[in-house]
Amino acid sequence: MRTTRGRFRLRSAVLATALGAGLLLAPLPTEKAVAASTLTNTGFEADGTGTATPSGWSTYSATGQNAASFTEAGGRSGGHRLSHWSSSAYKVETYQYLSGLADGTYTLTAWVRSGGGQKSAYLALRNCGSAEQRTDLPVTAGSWIRVVTSVKVVGGGCTVSVNSDAGAGNWLNVDDLSFTPGSTGLTVKGVDLSALKKNEDFGATYKNAAGTAGDPVALLKGAGANYGRLKVWVDPADGYNTKARVLATAKRIKAQGMKLLVDFHYSDIWADPGAQTKPAAWAGHSYAQLRTDVYNHTYDVLAALKAQGTTADMVQIGNEINTGMLWPEGSTSNWTQLAGLLGSGISAAKAVSSSTQIALHLANGGDNALYRTWFDNARAQGVSYDVIALSFYGYWHGSLASLQANMDDISARYGKKVMVAETAYPFRLDSEDAHENIIDLPSELVPGYPASAAGQSAWLRDVMNVVEAVPSGRGLGVVYWEPAWTAVGGNGWDPTDPSSGNAWENQALFDYDSRLLPAAGWFAHR
Repeated sequence: MRTTRGRFRLRSAVLATALGAGLLLAPLPTEKAVAASTLTNTGFEADGTGTATPSGWSTYSATGQNAASFTEAGGRSGGHRLSHWSSSAYKVETYQYLSGLADGTYTLTAWVRSGGGQKSAYLALRNCGSAEQRTDLPVTAGSWIRVVTSVKVVGGGCTVSVNSDAGAGNWLNVDDLSFTPGSTGLTVKGVDLSALKKNEDFGATYKNAAGTAGDPVALLKGAGANYGRLKVWVDPADGYNTKARVLATAKRIKAQGMKLLVDFHYSDIWADPGAQTKPAAWAGHSYAQLRTDVYNHTYDVLAALKAQGTTADMVQIGNEINTGMLWPEGSTSNWTQLAGLLGSGISAAKAVSSSTQIALHLANGGDNALYRTWFDNARAQGVSYDVIALSFYGYWHGSLASLQANMDDISARYGKKVMVAETAYPFRLDSEDAHENIIDLPSELVPGYPASAAGQSAWLRDVMNVVEAVPSGRGLGVVYWEPAWTAVGGNGWDPTDPSSGNAWENQALFDYDSRLLPAAGWFAHR
């Protein structure tokens, strides 16, 4: 039998939940769960189909629609799941209050699905004696995705809550929750600033959300970014992304208290899965000479960075090297030689700074077969590295569920940290300059993520949520690709052609008025 104090505490928690959800004028729920120190009925299996208030849980609706929360068949691992849905607009919360917890940090883990479209759909940890923590549900359609939320419990109590503020027909599913000691978060919340210096030299300016001009590095740091990524070309036609340019921008990054990720392309131009062209100066070199070239170039750049007090914190040995690098000698058709070239770069980086983390970077982040084949070969060849870096653009590389499945698998298979080293999303489809954008049609968008400021924000948020949920704390973080590459004449795609246009400005984090977009605020996420 609960004491009067226990009843008062639970009622206070229920009231705090209602107030926190903005439900000031609605009556308190009539059905309440008994507070316990462990989460119960975590798979919603206790009651069968059609239960509005599952055993162990309570339901509250500001709009009087408790029935919008219900159990139904089709669980992720068992027979049932929790669903929120109604044929009319609704607000509903399904929650469970825990008491008697030891103070400390706890993590809520849940498997979720959502059709999207809600004003809000999220998991929350509230009334825990510290700031409320939330994780929004990604738009996932038919695929289950694991998400996490962590909170510091002070005072022994905490409310675990599933929330919807939704339109008619909007839905979500939740299943297989757990609430266990431990914390989550992201170490890397990065921005690739490789195009910044050239953009500024050709007249680009940047503003905060209110329209006040400012240093873009400082603006992004102020939004929560803590890493800057810079690519290095060997001898590019436009004279940018060289050692000298990288040194200059690295100073700006480090001056903001951010860390530095250096991305070696080992080319004079873009290196990616479809092109790994040797620098012109190395074109006629033998494989043995190329190994020396890679070592000397890597060491030269990194030693210069260290000498000026901006030591690289992480280094990519190659960029999107699905098919190898320095073709044909370093192609994946000859793994022994590719491993030798990678080893030269890795040795040079570690010779400059043994604490610098080594990342190996592939594109197609949702392709598990590619990553298994590639990193199995790397392991067989004895390649030593610290981080697996992925490019993941949802309009090219598969679903968020496929990204999660791949990261879960490779982080466990190889015992490595994983990170999304490149992602981005459009905030509009039209071009600011005359050059056609890479993503400019509604049919090219990821379902559930419109080309809008809100859609861009949701995309970055959800990619970060998926990386944060990688088991055993192996999800390192996310880097947004070229957030400051806005449209200015002279800074186009082709470094050999000054008249080429920019195909990326609609995916930057500064809008066509040069103002910082809301998506940047997600860098402050845990």
